[in-house]
Amino acid sequence: MAGKKKSSTKTKAQDKPVSLPPASDDAANGAAPASSSPAPQGNFEGPPTKNPASSYLTGSDPEISGDGTDVIKSDGYLEPHREYFGQRFAHFKRWVRDIELSEGGIEKFSRGYEDFGLHITPAGVRYREWAPGAREASLVGDFNNWDVAANPMARNDYGVWEVVVPNGADGQVPIPHGSHIKVTFVTSNGQRVYRLPAWSRYVTQDLSKSPIYEAVFYNPPQRYKFKHQRVVPSDDLCIYEAHVGISSPEGRVATFKEFTQNVLPMIKDLGYNAVQLMAVMEHAYYASFGYQVTSFFAPSSRYGEPDDLRELLDTAHGMGIAVFLDVVHSHACNNVDDGLNQFDGTDHCYFHEGERGRHELWNSRLFNYGHHEVTRFLLSNLRYWIEEFGFDGFRFDGVTSMMYKHHGIAYGFSGHYDEYFTGNTDEEAVVYLMLANYMCHKLYPGFVTIAEDVSGMPALCRPVHEGGVGFDYRLTMSVPDMWIKMLKETRDEDWDMTHIAHQLTNRRYQERAITYCESHDQALVGDKTLAFWLMDKQMYTHMSDLTPLTPVVDRGIALHKLIRLVTCGLGGEGYLTFEGNEFGHPEWLDFPREGNGSSFHYARRQFNLVHDEMLRYKYLYRFDRAMVRLERRFHWLSAHDQWVTLKHNDDKVLAFERGGLAWIFNFHPCNSYADYRIGVAWAGKYTVVLCSDDPEFLGHGRVDPAVEHFSTPMEWNGRPNYIQVYLPARTAIVLQHD
Repeated sequence: MAGKKKSSTKTKAQDKPVSLPPASDDAANGAAPASSSPAPQGNFEGPPTKNPASSYLTGSDPEISGDGTDVIKSDGYLEPHREYFGQRFAHFKRWVRDIELSEGGIEKFSRGYEDFGLHITPAGVRYREWAPGAREASLVGDFNNWDVAANPMARNDYGVWEVVVPNGADGQVPIPHGSHIKVTFVTSNGQRVYRLPAWSRYVTQDLSKSPIYEAVFYNPPQRYKFKHQRVVPSDDLCIYEAHVGISSPEGRVATFKEFTQNVLPMIKDLGYNAVQLMAVMEHAYYASFGYQVTSFFAPSSRYGEPDDLRELLDTAHGMGIAVFLDVVHSHACNNVDDGLNQFDGTDHCYFHEGERGRHELWNSRLFNYGHHEVTRFLLSNLRYWIEEFGFDGFRFDGVTSMMYKHHGIAYGFSGHYDEYFTGNTDEEAVVYLMLANYMCHKLYPGFVTIAEDVSGMPALCRPVHEGGVGFDYRLTMSVPDMWIKMLKETRDEDWDMTHIAHQLTNRRYQERAITYCESHDQALVGDKTLAFWLMDKQMYTHMSDLTPLTPVVDRGIALHKLIRLVTCGLGGEGYLTFEGNEFGHPEWLDFPREGNGSSFHYARRQFNLVHDEMLRYKYLYRFDRAMVRLERRFHWLSAHDQWVTLKHNDDKVLAFERGGLAWIFNFHPCNSYADYRIGVAWAGKYTVVLCSDDPEFLGHGRVDPAVEHFSTPMEWNGRPNYIQVYLPARTAIVLQHD
């Protein structure tokens, strides 16, 4: 996550099916049933008091039975840091133990959303909130004419406030659906403040009245009922990254329902088996791209109601598509009136106090991951999105900022291990990530977690029980940077095949990675999409089939296909694209803000371009579809047979084997090669299964797909056999063997 997209928030504003958990009667009414658990215990500091025979203490839980140093077995360079890993794992085990003893286990602890916030009970609406710094508290809203004396709250020993608003005489729920509510506190200095409930599930904004969001009691008479089972994400992840609000050609905010009706069918047609949704958690400032979260439990009302999001996920599951949520637990919006900042009138509460609790570049607040109640809030937030909406995975944003006390600010990681395991590391944050991964994988087998990290932290994607942080994948953030840098600074004839191969294969051993050519980061204002870097202004004038195929457009379309194919083929164990880029979306991405006159012109995806049969965008769409569907057929992303056969800088030829396929790329701008010899592992007949030069993809048809290639048993390029192929300029060929 680039810092530039963290805009300062202004206070003015496949697929194995698993059953969904059965909904309780209270859940069907929009609330969880009243909890029978004891009052929250606050920050656990005392000795163990309950359940001493727990499996967490006896070590029978395989997740924590070791000492956290098994990661060293797969990376001997970690040996000097054995003590660090042991201490970190012991810290993690203490957390699990304390949660077990004080709360009854992480499964129960992470259901805080069933205890906190507003819930319908047989007696009325119960509201519970943690605000240890407040002297007084009341629930106010339309239902009691905002009378601070009508529904005062009682405080327990741990700073948790509670009130039950009794049902009416006729037994009706006392707070009407859709009415506005707030909690008001009297702070330690005697000041009365008004806040949105921290566990709000629906908040709305009426710009005709105020830019400040208002909490809404969400209890519709009819709730969406899931029709489909959740899916366990595939081991061959092809992820379609999307932002619901920009998912329309029109200059406005698109909706969950429009995404369900218009975008999901396209994702299915392309063959992607997962969609990653950005900016779902409510954020006051639209131009923050969703990275300045104000209400962590509320789906953004810009796109519709919470049930509309449920319908989106349910529809995707019916298509066999997993849905991932972009989770922002790295920081929180600085807003006070509609955020968590100064929630109970103190500088801290959910955050560290003083400088440690502030991110100087993002103008945001930093969570206190070492606090019991903050950890309850964050882990419960994860459970909420899974249980209430059915998400199948999380992409954790800003992991680098979380894991280091310097937050990566003005810090260049060289890869030396001392950078990761010394005083620079924020162990509280790392252990929180271990707890989050442990919980997700323990409670939801097959659940996927992805880390956005630029530091290259070793063992980030090794299992928790080995001593790793527990993520399933990390993002290969250097790969899109490489492509942009090459397009900006290097002539085609100077492209370095060795450098490309190194960057695409430079991954930590036994740690899976999601690779991509460009995500939302590369399209943000100040940069451009790959297609726009390649073709620039000619995308405005020469993308019609009725216009001549200029050298610029011919080159741009050819390289767009090659870049995507080599990245998907060689770059990782998963693949990602940002919506629209699969068909060469032009220009860049910029949200309405003061600096652009609040324009939506660049905050949209022009899907109309690919649907227009007179335009050339359809060729790139077809190629992307063919590439993704080919992966679904051969599963190279989960294959272990990767071998780079040839890196020829003079010829600009790169060849490798993966997934039982032979991949050959000729990046040369003008040289074509007849009978080009490529070493291969397998003897026999080879046939073309994908060629970027196919006329279906606006290629020149120089490769005959019907030609069969037979291997010769002679060592070449370090392989026992070779084949000879015709290799046109700026062309990629993928061959299967019989």
